[in-house]
Amino acid sequence: MSPLTLILIAFGLGLIGWLAGRAKAWSFQQDNDPKLLAARPNYHGWYVALWILLPVVLFATLWSFIAPQLVLQSVLASDAGQQLPEFGFESQALLSEARSVAAGQATSFFNQDAEPLVEPFRQAMTHYNIIGILSSVLIAFLAGAYAFLRVKPDFKARTKVERTVMAVLLLASLVAILTTFGIFVSLVFETIRFFGMVSPSDFLFGTFWAPDPMSNPESPDGSRYGAIPLFWGTIYIGAIIAMIVAIPLGLMSAIYLTQYANPRLRSWLKPALEILAGVPTVVYGYFAALTVAPAIRDIAVSLGASNASSESALAAGLVMGVMIIPFVSSMADDSIAAVPSAMRDGSLAMGATTSETIRRVLIPAALPGIVAGIMLAISRAIGETMIVVMAAGALANLSANPLEAMTTVTFQIVAMLTGEGSFDHPATLSAFALGFVLFMVTLGLNFIALRVVKRFREAYE
Repeated sequence: MSPLTLILIAFGLGLIGWLAGRAKAWSFQQDNDPKLLAARPNYHGWYVALWILLPVVLFATLWSFIAPQLVLQSVLASDAGQQLPEFGFESQALLSEARSVAAGQATSFFNQDAEPLVEPFRQAMTHYNIIGILSSVLIAFLAGAYAFLRVKPDFKARTKVERTVMAVLLLASLVAILTTFGIFVSLVFETIRFFGMVSPSDFLFGTFWAPDPMSNPESPDGSRYGAIPLFWGTIYIGAIIAMIVAIPLGLMSAIYLTQYANPRLRSWLKPALEILAGVPTVVYGYFAALTVAPAIRDIAVSLGASNASSESALAAGLVMGVMIIPFVSSMADDSIAAVPSAMRDGSLAMGATTSETIRRVLIPAALPGIVAGIMLAISRAIGETMIVVMAAGALANLSANPLEAMTTVTFQIVAMLTGEGSFDHPATLSAFALGFVLFMVTLGLNFIALRVVKRFREAYE
């Protein structure tokens, strides 16, 4: 039984509790009981519903982790479970196959030795599903009864409900913070393991990248883990070439849409421009590999270039720049539109032209939002993978020639973590070190954006 079933039961019981609490509160307002309620009946209903809903949802979450272990222990204690092979991998494969068939996720067996385990799995699942449902109903009844008995005319249900909702919202806001902290801790832990095998100086300042997953992990060659070409490729493709395309086009698009386009045209152009943000990156990758890259190669060859390739940093950067135009355009559009009209009207009244007003008044006033959009676009660009995989190549090349193949940090992370590499090998652990550096770079860009926004916001508020 999935946790969703218990959560649906919780919502159903919560609805019953809401109706019961609300009905009891309404009964206090009858003519035979002139007492005034300290809160509206709806808040009394929500108070009872929350007391039912939250404990059951918490139990369902915990039960989703506990129940599979209880089912597994029950199966292992059965006669069929006692006959499992001692080899761990083989027994785990048999248990996984039997569990899938018992749960209805599979209809046939790949290994017939798993068939005797199906019936113990079904019996255990049914047993613990019944326990989960009965426990949910019991918890809901006890918690709902406690809340229902507290519903009285002078009970301040609104305060209780608002505090509960505030606590839930605080918990929801902490999820993002705790997730970020968890990512950071996991990256730091694995990066420390990597730096215990490879010198940080070799990694951060080396210029040759060619990890060998088949080499001896006890004595890795640190000279093969120089990440400078990866950092350069990431910056060159995502923060230079892509930004040369995205910033001018995005900013000019925002200026036109806010200052020159009539409302009817704007209502068509703005959604059409923002559609670019919804196109899957693999589609951009196909476009770059099949259209843009060959075109750039043919043009370069016609101009006399001898090293033109169908995989180049220029092709990936151009398509990536087109992809992130909506990030720059939307943020700039909103920021320019949010500038008080009095500033624009005052500039025009003093005799400035529209272009002078845009250049000297609107752009400086909207600069915080524009910079925030650019930083968001850069963060998005340096984290892109599919376009690089399909258009820029896999060669770790330290070159300023945009016609040559290059690779980025994200592509190498994918390459190192896919396959059958051991997580104790420095080649695999290098992906975590690359991710840590990329994480810190993105964090630094966000700090820079916040500083710029704070400085100019203080000047224009």
